[in-house]
Amino acid sequence: MKNIYFCLVSVLSAAFTGLGDTKPNILWITTDDQRPDSLQCFNRAVYGTDESPLGYVESPEIDKLAAEGVLFTRAIVNAPACGPSRGSMHSGRYPFRNGHYGFEMSHQQADFVEPIVHQSIRDYGYSTGAFGKMDSYIYTVPKEFNTDGMFGAKVHFKHDLQSNGLGDIYSHVHGENIDGVWTVVGNREKVMYPDGTTRIYFTNRWGEDLRPEDIAEIEQTNREFDLLRAYPKGFYSKALIYGGENPQAEDGTIDFHIAREFMDYLDNADQTYTTGWGAEMEGVPSDRPTMIEVGLRLPHTPVLPPKSYRDRFAEKVYRVPEFTDEEKAKLPPQLKAVTRNMKVVANSPEEISAGLAYTEEEMQQAIQDYYAFCAYGDTLIGAMVQKFKEYSEENGQDYLIIYTVGDHGWHLGEQGIATKFTPWRESIHNAAIVVSSDKEKFPPGMVYDGLVEYVDFMPTILAAGGADIHDPKYSYLDGQDLAEVISGEAPKREYALGEMNLIYGPRAYMRSKDWGFSMRTRPFNNWVKKDQLDSNINWALEVPVEKAELALYDLRVDPLERNNVANDPEYKELAAWFRNKLGNIVLGDRRIEADWDYANEYRLHTFAEGSDDKKLDIPPALIPKI
Repeated sequence: MKNIYFCLVSVLSAAFTGLGDTKPNILWITTDDQRPDSLQCFNRAVYGTDESPLGYVESPEIDKLAAEGVLFTRAIVNAPACGPSRGSMHSGRYPFRNGHYGFEMSHQQADFVEPIVHQSIRDYGYSTGAFGKMDSYIYTVPKEFNTDGMFGAKVHFKHDLQSNGLGDIYSHVHGENIDGVWTVVGNREKVMYPDGTTRIYFTNRWGEDLRPEDIAEIEQTNREFDLLRAYPKGFYSKALIYGGENPQAEDGTIDFHIAREFMDYLDNADQTYTTGWGAEMEGVPSDRPTMIEVGLRLPHTPVLPPKSYRDRFAEKVYRVPEFTDEEKAKLPPQLKAVTRNMKVVANSPEEISAGLAYTEEEMQQAIQDYYAFCAYGDTLIGAMVQKFKEYSEENGQDYLIIYTVGDHGWHLGEQGIATKFTPWRESIHNAAIVVSSDKEKFPPGMVYDGLVEYVDFMPTILAAGGADIHDPKYSYLDGQDLAEVISGEAPKREYALGEMNLIYGPRAYMRSKDWGFSMRTRPFNNWVKKDQLDSNINWALEVPVEKAELALYDLRVDPLERNNVANDPEYKELAAWFRNKLGNIVLGDRRIEADWDYANEYRLHTFAEGSDDKKLDIPPALIPKI
């Protein structure tokens, strides 16, 4: 990036080793909605080519980072949406054990809740910080968006940057004072131009149609920036932007400002400085180790790569995934709802003319702009990693860098959709890179293809910081230290787990090398309320099979998960086995359900405690031959 005020120099040599016996500085980078196949290093390790299954991608800086450490190619997300996924990462616990299944305003007052990773690492002498998006929807008290003291130094992409005029295009809920009561009246979109001017307009007015002036503003923005809006066309209340040109250059996007604030924090160690929006802030204290989380917003919607990146991808031609009506017909109702509401791939000309799906040209734009946005993120990540290494070297400190490739994934036409939220591969099968100045712990150039999970990041960070994660006080952690995973010290894990309650209601999943399975877990779709806490927790194990809404994929022959075999005669008994195995784990092995409107209103379910044994001991007779 030639225009950015900092110059991106080459990443330090992989031969760099630890500078002393100090506890390492820890940098944890997480992107938002990023597919792992946006990285050439991942594609080479998994597919034997630089390209993704869809086509061209760029990732030179992240490829260098992967060469310095361990690339985990099978990192399974524990909830395929940002709030519950980050909740599992920050807590080190599965959603069904932290009681956080969606965007509930969960909090730390309930007595089963433990500190998040930022709080725990401070017990070992660390300062902490968080920059960008760190939203786990874990707060300090019920019904208040309060995270004071949880993260340490904090710069939030919405509250500190966008609200102070730094960024590009974003949408937000808008409220007004009506008869003395603050009332939500709709959604508005704000466009920020390089010269400082802005435009704000409604994309949705609650309880009334958009006005002509709203539509005119939306259409002006669409023309100026070649925007591709979410399907269906013309339905502006679904104002998600799936493609287009960023109104800002490379040094003005929201993600640039996140990266800049992080680097300014390091550049101003031990002193007061002025942030990009004019506030005073204390730089990182260099007299002790630090753990800093950086959450980039990209490539989350609005998908808006800067022009210089977008132009490089504009002529690339991508393979659009296929998904047929026959394949959709085999899905249970929950998953049919996703393919109906998030549909983008057209199955007929009539769907396109009716505005029910994207044209081939629109699908090409959605894929081009997505991968271009990821390439822009690669440059920002390279700059942040370089700055962090330089800071550590200047202070004689070791380092650990964790790059979580997406808080979850993103569909670009697979299953006919452009979204996340699903138990399918594109939503939950991601990747991670871990690099350390201790090259024995995380050997350069290593590729680890075994199962790891997003709950592993917290124990990895704590162990690096000096914690004995095997101490009984950490028995609540569901994850493992990734250093012990690659050394073989950690117990073998034959499946990964997840659950979420968003979009289509409560659904859990289990994933192994050969199998992908999911099922409905509760009969209601809302987040659990006080009067439901004692409802029949065994429901999903006892109802007729069709109500459990099973989906089973034989990944040995169907890695793209296009053929749900749960109801096929030769797979029915195997699907029943998975229903029992997964159901007992997520419902009966220390499941927490809480009404988060209260300080301490929850239930713990232990009717099948110990069933999460990490073993996939399927009776051989149940496995169909291929």
